[in-house]
Amino acid sequence: MLKNYLKTAFRSLWRNKRYALLNVTGLTLGIAVCLVIYVIIQYEQSFDTFHTRKDRIYRVLTVMPEESGKINYTQAVPFPVPTALPNDFSGFEKVAGIVQMGKRLVTLEDSKGNIQKKFKPLVYFLQPSFFDIFDYRWLAGNSATALNDPKSAVLARSTAEKYFGDWHRAMGQVIKLDQQFELTVTGILDDPPKNTEFQFDMVATYALLKINEIKDWTTIDDIHNCYVLLRPGQDVAQINRQLIAFSKKYKDPKNKTTHMLQPLADVHSDKRTENFIGRVASPERIRMLWMIAAFILLIACVNFINLATAQAVNRAREIGVRKVLGSNHWQLKIQFLSETAMLVLTSLLLAVVLALCVLPFISRVMDLPLDAGMLAAYNVYILLFAIFLGVTLLAGFYPSIVVSAFNPINALKSRIAASRKSSGISLRRGLVVFQFIIAQALIIGTLIILQQMNYFHKQSMGFTRDAIVNIPFRNDSAGNAKIAYLRDQLQRIKGIQEVSFSSAAPSNNGNWWTGFRFDHQAEETKFPSVTRWVDYNFLNTYDIKLIKGRNLTRSDSISEFLVNETLVQKLGLKPADVLNKNIDVWNGQIKGMIVGVVKDFAAGTLKEAVAPVFMGNIKQRFSSVGVRLAAGADVQASLKAIEELWNANFPEQLFEYQFLDQRIAAYYKEERQLAELYEIFAGIAIFLSCLGLYGLASFMAIQRIKEVGVRKVLGATPAHIVYLFSREFVLLIGIAFVVATPLVWYFMYNWLNNFVNRIDINWTVFLAGGMAALVIALITVSSQAVRAAMMNPIDSLKVD
Repeated sequence: MLKNYLKTAFRSLWRNKRYALLNVTGLTLGIAVCLVIYVIIQYEQSFDTFHTRKDRIYRVLTVMPEESGKINYTQAVPFPVPTALPNDFSGFEKVAGIVQMGKRLVTLEDSKGNIQKKFKPLVYFLQPSFFDIFDYRWLAGNSATALNDPKSAVLARSTAEKYFGDWHRAMGQVIKLDQQFELTVTGILDDPPKNTEFQFDMVATYALLKINEIKDWTTIDDIHNCYVLLRPGQDVAQINRQLIAFSKKYKDPKNKTTHMLQPLADVHSDKRTENFIGRVASPERIRMLWMIAAFILLIACVNFINLATAQAVNRAREIGVRKVLGSNHWQLKIQFLSETAMLVLTSLLLAVVLALCVLPFISRVMDLPLDAGMLAAYNVYILLFAIFLGVTLLAGFYPSIVVSAFNPINALKSRIAASRKSSGISLRRGLVVFQFIIAQALIIGTLIILQQMNYFHKQSMGFTRDAIVNIPFRNDSAGNAKIAYLRDQLQRIKGIQEVSFSSAAPSNNGNWWTGFRFDHQAEETKFPSVTRWVDYNFLNTYDIKLIKGRNLTRSDSISEFLVNETLVQKLGLKPADVLNKNIDVWNGQIKGMIVGVVKDFAAGTLKEAVAPVFMGNIKQRFSSVGVRLAAGADVQASLKAIEELWNANFPEQLFEYQFLDQRIAAYYKEERQLAELYEIFAGIAIFLSCLGLYGLASFMAIQRIKEVGVRKVLGATPAHIVYLFSREFVLLIGIAFVVATPLVWYFMYNWLNNFVNRIDINWTVFLAGGMAALVIALITVSSQAVRAAMMNPIDSLKVD
C-alpha cells in the first residue's frame, strides 16, 4: 500500500514539474536557513559548557550605582579582591584572579643574549587556582606545579609548535617576556576550544605582576577579572548579600560600589558586561535569530500551501475519478501527504547540501568558527526529523483536507473553481499578506540597522580619527629615555603632521577607571573617571578642542591635568570653576592642578554615554604613539620610514601599527555582522515571498484564461489586463505594509535604545522598504500577467 502511495505521488509530481520545482526551491531555502541559524545558535550557547564544574563557576562583577538610580555593571574588579575573598568566604572552594593585557612581546635568545625569534602571543596572567576551576588538557606539566614559580610560563600547543617546531622541544626553554622577565616553559596546554572566553596563547603567573601587593580598592581595570568556584550546596543569593558587607568592610564608606556573582553560563550572553573575547551573544539576539529561522520556514510553508491549494483546483477531475472509483477521505489525505513528504524529504536533503556549501561564507561574515562537522551533531538530526515531520504536517495537512473534501460530481464537471473560490482565495490572500509582513519587516529592520551603522561611522566622536596611526610604545626606562629623540625623528619624516605620546588613543575599548580627590577634599568623587596619560601635543594630534584654560606644558615632569566637560558637570561646577584646582589620584601618589577643560569626546564607543575623563602628563605611563599623517601623504612611504626608525631604536621589538579609524570600526563589528546577516535573510524572505507570488500568478493566469480572452475580444488592452492581475497583489502588499510598520517600529525602537547615541527612526525608511517590496512583487506578478495578456484571445477561448 505504501509503495503504491509513493509511486502515485512520484508520478503526480513528475507531471507537475514546475509546481514541484517551486515548492522544492522554497522549502530548500527555508530549511537551509533554519540549519545555518541553528548552527550559529548552538555555537553561541556552547561557550564554556565543557567544564565539568560549570554549574559552580561564577565571575565576580562590580556593581556601580549612580546617584540617578541607574546601576552599571562591569566585569572588572579592584586588584585586591582575589586575595581578600578566600579570607572572608568559606563558601568559595577556589578563587582565581585573571589579567589579560593583550598580546605581549616574547623573545627567544641564544646563549650570548642575541635575539633569535620574537613574537606576540596573547598572554593571560593567572593564579594557579585557575586550572582547579576550569578544565584544560595538559600535554606536558600539570596544574599542581606548572605555575608554582612566578618565573614560569605555560604555552598553548599551537604557539609552542609555531616557535619551537615541536611542542616537546618547548619544555624547559627560557623565554623573555616584555624584555623584562625571564620565564621557563614548565607546561604545554592543548589549544583552548573556540567556544571558550579564555583564548590564551601563553599563560604566565599572576604573581609575576605583583598584583597581590596592590591595596587600591577604588581603581578598576577592564583587564582584571576574578572567578570563583563555589562549594557544593552554596546559596548564591546569600553570598551576594555577604558581598555587599564585604565591599563595605574594605572600601571607603562613600564608595558605593559593591560586588555580585555572575554564573559562568551568563558570561557570554550578558550584554551589561564585556568579556575577554569582546563579543556577547545576548538572549535578545538569540531570540531574534530563532524568530527569523521560524518565519522564513513559515514563508516556505505558506508558499507550499498556496501553491498546493491552487494546484488542487487543476487536479479536480483526478480527485473526482479517484472518488468515483472508491477512494475515501483518508486515502486521499494520505496520498496528498505522501506527495508532501516526498517534496519535504527532497528539500531536506538539498537543504543539508546547501547549508554545507554556505556555512564557510556565513562563517566569514559572522567571524565564527563554523564548520561542516557541526551539521553532524546528533541534535541536528533531531532538528531535521522535527522539521520533516512539522513541515509535512503544516504544509500538507490543510491542502489534503481541501482535496479530500471535493464533491466528485462537481469535480468531474470542473465546477471546483467556483465552489472553492471564496474560501480558497481568502486563505491565499491571508497567506500572501503574512509572507509580506515578514519580508517587509526584515527589509525595513535591515535598513534601520544599516542607518545606525552609518551613523556610528560618520558621527563625530569629538576628535579626528582619520589618517591617525597608533603604534605600541615600549613603556620602560629605556623607552621613556628616547621620547624626545623619537618625537624629533618622527616629525622629520615626510608626510607626518603631528606626533603624540600617550597611554592610549582618545577612544579605547579597555579603559582605566579610577576615583580621585578634587580640590583637597577628604573623600574621593562619587563617580569613577577614565584616565588618560598624555603629552602636550595630544590635543593637536587628535584635534580635541580646548574650551577653557590652557594646554599642558611641554615638560613631562610637571603634573598637570586636563578634564572634559562631563567630569566638570558631574562635579556640579562650571568650566571656569575647576581651573587651578587640585586633583589627587591614588591616595596622593599623583597630584596635579587642573589647567584646562576640553570638549567632550568619546573615550569608549558611541554605544555608551560620554565618560568623565581626566588627562595628566606622566611620561612613565606612555604606551602608545599617535602619528597624524598630512593630507595627500604617501602613507606606505611614511609607514616604512616609521618602521625603519622603530627597528633601529627597538631591535628587540616587533613593529606594529593600527589605523585609528579601523580600530574604532572594529568596536561595531557585532552590529555590522548583524546587519550583513539580516541583509541576507531579508533577501531570502523577499525571494521566497516572490516565489510564491510567481506560482500563484501562474495558476491565476491559467484559471482566468477564458476571462482574459473575453476581455480582449471586448477591447481590453494588454496594459488593462496587467492592471487586473496586479491590483489585487498591490492591495495585499499594502495591507502587509500597514501591519508590518508598527511591528518594525516597536522592535527597532527598543533595539536602538541599547545605544546612547542613536538615530531617530524616519518615515522614509518605511517608505523605502515598502516600495522595494512592492516593486519586486510587481515585477514577479507582471511577468505572468504580461504573458496572459499577450495570448491570442481565440486560443484562450478554446481552452476547456
